[in-house]
Amino acid sequence: MPVKIRLQRHGKKGKPYYWIVAADSRSKRDGKYLEKLGAYNPNTNPATIELNVDGAVQWLQNGAQPTDTAKAILSYKGAMLKNHLAGGVRKGALTEEQAEAKFNVWVEEKTSKVQAKEDGLSKADAEAKAKAFEAEKAVNEARIAAAAPVVEEVVAEAKTEETAGSNEEE
Repeated sequence: MPVKIRLQRHGKKGKPYYWIVAADSRSKRDGKYLEKLGAYNPNTNPATIELNVDGAVQWLQNGAQPTDTAKAILSYKGAMLKNHLAGGVRKGALTEEQAEAKFNVWVEEKTSKVQAKEDGLSKADAEAKAKAFEAEKAVNEARIAAAAPVVEEVVAEAKTEETAGSNEEE
């Protein structure tokens, strides 16, 4: 039975949410699957990916073929690297401890890169909010300045009407 690691679409129109599944290649896109390996949410920035790396590696070692998008996600989370390192361990090129150390170093570097991107995005959002606040403040000040002469005219007219009204009563 040919097995594929692929995305199964969920969510609503315009807001996709995907499960990463191992499924028989002959089954429908959103149909029956063998095992759910994780989830992928492209609606967040950066995209949220939850993946059972060990389960994905096991399916890859058993011959499952990832689709192009699934392969990119597996590479991003390190499942493809872990599969590659496991192949090196099987061939005797390195030990299990060396492979695990290499994988952990890669995961730490990847985590720091993702964190840097999130920090950059939050900093950009804060700067955009500050600029919008300053622009709004300037518009409000201009509006107040433009309304000040009109208010003074209304006050002056009210005073003249009061004095005219008091003169008529006498």
